[in-house]
Amino acid sequence: MATALRSLFIHMNEKLAADTAMGAVTLLVGDLDAMTAYYRDVVTLQVLSADGDTVTLGRAGRPIVVLRHEPALRHAGPGSAGLFHTAILFETQAALAAALASVARHAPGTFTGSADHLVSQAFYFTDPEGNGIELYWDRARTEWSWTHGQVEMATLFLDPRAFLAEHLTEEAATGATAQDAASVGHVHLSVGDVATARAFYVDALGFDATAELGNQALFVSAGGYHHHMAMNVWNSRGAGPRMPALGLGRVDLALPTADSLGELGERLRHRGVEVRDDGRSVSFEDPWANLLVAAVPSA
Repeated sequence: MATALRSLFIHMNEKLAADTAMGAVTLLVGDLDAMTAYYRDVVTLQVLSADGDTVTLGRAGRPIVVLRHEPALRHAGPGSAGLFHTAILFETQAALAAALASVARHAPGTFTGSADHLVSQAFYFTDPEGNGIELYWDRARTEWSWTHGQVEMATLFLDPRAFLAEHLTEEAATGATAQDAASVGHVHLSVGDVATARAFYVDALGFDATAELGNQALFVSAGGYHHHMAMNVWNSRGAGPRMPALGLGRVDLALPTADSLGELGERLRHRGVEVRDDGRSVSFEDPWANLLVAAVPSA
């Protein structure tokens, strides 16, 4: 009877907790020194720990990118599923401008574009091993526009030079904002098809769908954010499960309570997803063998 009631409760509670957030993104890298230098000296993250073959970088003590040295691996072939970009959210436009200026100064060739998405201002880059990066700042939620549960986003022109002229303060230019907090705001994946992504990330995992671009892209979130994750087929339509390769190692999800973590594990099992639970975290793979690890961050 208790098991049946538990199953009914999980069936009724089909959404991720509203306070769910993104944790760090782990990248499997071929050149640990070069990749550490890029994320530290160019993107302006701080080395939080360095333990043998693993370097963790972040801001204000919060891990953002974990680099794990895997020299035996090679890059995935074109059209493969995997990481589209890791999006790093800055709390102020000044801090974002400082990071943008750092990239312009140290690695201008890695810049790939910029856009005003209505909910945010974003700048895009590719790291030395081909992993996508977005550096962005959010407008206040009161400025976002929603229609029938879908958030209005667009891709409007954003001039990086004008952004720097307006927001790169003297204080930021001297490195004062390097101590400002930042976090993984969202993670964008390349997948084989959107319908399968929706069945997994919305129906099984429990995100809300916040925007859809037909059969091209899906944006999902918890708690009314514009998106914590996104999946697109722009470079990977028809891709199957990933083989071991450089690039994305895992995506971390930060859940607010042990109860919400337990509910997630039960919901995934109910949906037929294989789950590994070590008592502290719940690990599982999406249909393209992208590894996700959910846990409750320690204080």
